[in-house]
Amino acid sequence: MATRQLERQEKRTLAALGLPTFVLALSITVVSTYLPVVAREFTSSSTVIGLLIGGEGVMALFLPVLVGVWSDGLRTHLLGGRLPFLLGAMPFVALSLVAMGFVNSMLGLAGVVAVFFAAYFVAYEPYRALYPDLLDDEIAARGQATQAIWRGAGTALALAGGGVLLSAARILPFAVAAALCLGGSALFLWFALQRGVSERAPQNRALREVLRGLFALLRERRQVRALLVANALWELSLAALKTFVVLYVTRGLGYSVSGASLIIGGVALIILIAAAVSGRLGDRYGKRRVMRVALVVYAVGLLVPFVTTTPALIVPALPLIAFGGGVVMSLPYALLIPMMPPEGHGALTGLYSMSRGVGVILGPILGGVAIDALKGQLSSTQGYSAMWLVCAASIALSIPLLRLTRDPA
Repeated sequence: MATRQLERQEKRTLAALGLPTFVLALSITVVSTYLPVVAREFTSSSTVIGLLIGGEGVMALFLPVLVGVWSDGLRTHLLGGRLPFLLGAMPFVALSLVAMGFVNSMLGLAGVVAVFFAAYFVAYEPYRALYPDLLDDEIAARGQATQAIWRGAGTALALAGGGVLLSAARILPFAVAAALCLGGSALFLWFALQRGVSERAPQNRALREVLRGLFALLRERRQVRALLVANALWELSLAALKTFVVLYVTRGLGYSVSGASLIIGGVALIILIAAAVSGRLGDRYGKRRVMRVALVVYAVGLLVPFVTTTPALIVPALPLIAFGGGVVMSLPYALLIPMMPPEGHGALTGLYSMSRGVGVILGPILGGVAIDALKGQLSSTQGYSAMWLVCAASIALSIPLLRLTRDPA
């Protein structure tokens, strides 16, 4: 199946749309990956750390749908319905990031983390709905792959640089992320106003009517239900991995924080490459087919660090893990876009993020519980290798669900 070339305007739109993804991915990666290292100063319980980071998922259970529906119906003369949320929330994202560098208790961390996640979802959900607003279905996978490249770049920069900055001063990774958030959102606003990045006209519908339509869609469309459950499992795996991977490398394998950031940054580079090619592969060979292959490879790769600590075995598995992670970051939302009713992009995007929230809650908690429970049996890594079992199991469980996302015969 041939894929058409992107037009110049489409390329320009994709480039502009990627800026908020870059800064938001960078900021949430700093929080989910390096805040557990900071929290370790105040608690020795991996379960407590999992609960702290799992707060992201609590916010995702209700904020995305509410904000997405609101953005579907909002009308402003200059900024449309989506951009006001992004621009209004970003200062709170930045302020909460800076505060993370100064608080000195678990209660204080919990407070600023709650503000951060709330502001993150207020910014992100309406912004993400711009993708189905602006892109045709036939280039949806490449659109999501481009977004994943930006997301991967932000994630890679946070992973590679966060540990080095944290080693120098606790405030630095959070302050740098805050500055980039403000700068990136300002640049995106300038581009949107200068180049005309605008969404389709929003629909004025009551919240009750929108929710009724969403529930009807869930009842009638098995594919949507299956995709949302599968997405929760994919996010569960990613959330558990992000929360405990630095602690696995530092406390489990004995590397320094700066050394761990370099190792993880190298893996993130492979994720970035996988994200770049997955969209074109998805448009050419089919998004579900590419996802199916990637999930099998991903699950197998995730099991290797669970069963061994031998570098000669772990190192060859890292590209498999990175490839699978890059595809899972790129294609799931592209699978959802053709299922969206045209009048409810923001609402269904919010429902999609709600499913993500379920995974984000469960991933850190289940990962933390597994680490604490298996600490005795996996003493060579202080229990942290148990995280890989949680990740692999969730990916394996999602594979049968992917088959159900096809339209019934």
